[in-house]
Amino acid sequence: MTTRILSIGTAVPEARLRQDQVRDLFAAQPGADRLTRRLIGAAFDASAIDTRHTVLSDLAAAAAAASAPEGDERMPTVTDAGALLAPSTGARNDAYIRLAPPLFAEAARKALAAASVDAAEVTHVITVSCTGMFAPGPDYRLVRDLDLPTTVARAHLGFMGCAAAVPALRTAAQTCAADPAAVVLVVCAELCSLHVRTPADHDEIVAASVFADGAAAAVVSADPSRARGSSFELDGFATVLTDDGENDMAWTIGDTGFEMILSAEVPRIIGREIRAAVESFLGDESVDTWAVHPGGRSVLDRVEAGLGLSADALTVSRDVLRDYGNMSSATILFILGSLLASGLDDGDRVATLAFGPGLTLEAARLTFRRGPA
Repeated sequence: MTTRILSIGTAVPEARLRQDQVRDLFAAQPGADRLTRRLIGAAFDASAIDTRHTVLSDLAAAAAAASAPEGDERMPTVTDAGALLAPSTGARNDAYIRLAPPLFAEAARKALAAASVDAAEVTHVITVSCTGMFAPGPDYRLVRDLDLPTTVARAHLGFMGCAAAVPALRTAAQTCAADPAAVVLVVCAELCSLHVRTPADHDEIVAASVFADGAAAAVVSADPSRARGSSFELDGFATVLTDDGENDMAWTIGDTGFEMILSAEVPRIIGREIRAAVESFLGDESVDTWAVHPGGRSVLDRVEAGLGLSADALTVSRDVLRDYGNMSSATILFILGSLLASGLDDGDRVATLAFGPGLTLEAARLTFRRGPA
């Protein structure tokens, strides 16, 4: 019995941020001293990001020096003069409750359509998010919004950060191993921009320069009759905790939003630990393609150097980073979705790596299977 990712669907908010415009907006904030402005410029210019998406249309309008859409009821983020506001955590979470479910649903609908799976056939739902919370949560809302069977078994993985899509796929694979007829819908959605703040220190500047909003969904099943197109076989999973880094990547709840700790040590820790971690996972198995979560350009650079990869080995990861930024848990599914659509060679082995708080490496081994011609 082989469990497969049958399809992947993605969704992003309509409002798009140009990296140079957001850089200038943040650098122009009242109280930003010369050093802060210089650090903002350096971080944004070195990010290897061109564009990102946000649910905050007024932020996008302010960055582009345009007018926000009339009648926009979303959380006010920027004054007419371009100064960032500091909404309470409650206000930010209220915005999440309004704005996240439509993205969950859009990505899920696309994945179901791509797999030719009807909503009535879904047996399990696994949702993932770390940028907001409510109950009944996104898993419940998907049942209602997609008209899924009310008997669907649901689970939600919260606050696991950027690596969480891989544990969600592992849970889906375990579900299919226990129930070969299962059809599991995995959906990740993150609204990182809801927690935007005036960047004042290194962690806040780096977070402001990379994080974005997006959603992605995967349909997972071991039913061979459902493998009608190209797919990824889920061959195995692994989790590796680094010896240090617990205080270098963290995600906590503050009074004015969730607060990201992302120290300069993170890329260095990954570069130092990645070879041993991957060798413990892959052993002597060969890899044809790498799908690596782009926590930032420097993370990809360290993975590339640490594993001795060729200059083009992480092209798809870099392309997703360039066009979408770091959408936390949804990002790795964007990368796998791009690989699934690109048409790898049948039998290509794909190593999937994602990094989360801890510092944690979540990894998966996949095999690409080309669908019938």
